[in-house]
Amino acid sequence: MEPVSQKHMIASPVERLPNFQTPIRMKFALFIALAACLLPCVAAPLGPDVAVLEIRFGKEKQLQRVVIGLHDEAAPLTVASFKELIRKKFFNGMRFHRVFAGSFVQTGDPSSRHGQAERTGTGGPGYTLPAEIKLRHEKGSAAMARLPDDINPAKNSNGSQFYVCLTPLPKLDGKYTVFGQVLEGLDILENISNLPTNSNDFPLPKVVIKSITLESRVAPPANQ
Repeated sequence: MEPVSQKHMIASPVERLPNFQTPIRMKFALFIALAACLLPCVAAPLGPDVAVLEIRFGKEKQLQRVVIGLHDEAAPLTVASFKELIRKKFFNGMRFHRVFAGSFVQTGDPSSRHGQAERTGTGGPGYTLPAEIKLRHEKGSAAMARLPDDINPAKNSNGSQFYVCLTPLPKLDGKYTVFGQVLEGLDILENISNLPTNSNDFPLPKVVIKSITLESRVAPPANQ
């Protein structure tokens, strides 16, 4: 399954693979593979800030912490928007609305605050973002969800919905904007991915983003 931002338009990556029985389709597959290989193989630099998620499981008082480093250089527009939404406390109270065990977890939909509903998975801040597709989907990568190619050929990202890879997902390379990297708490997201879900992959136990805040990635010296 791919992390699109409308649940009724989800399509399996396997279903989207071309039939490799003709030379033209074989050339197309080779082109896609070569394009993916051109994405950076080295770790992309991180910017000066990190996003700190405080996550509550059910009624537990102890909050769980996840830290995401941000690729300001590789995805400047996406990161700038993400930071602005954080400053506006846009993500506070949202739930993880789509999970696949050991694969990825997805959040960032305002409608998820009210639990699973008809339009859950379709929400956002009211705008989309231009594609900034430069980085690979490594373990811990944070990337933006979007509408599928048939109605979104420009691959514009949803303005707020994002997902985190729990394993490398090379089939998604060249398709989605990667804008961050989990530096701490990936095990917490893995636990979320293993929760029981309903038929729409929405976790049944309540898991809420209490807050997301920005902090400096490198702490200043103690004498400052």
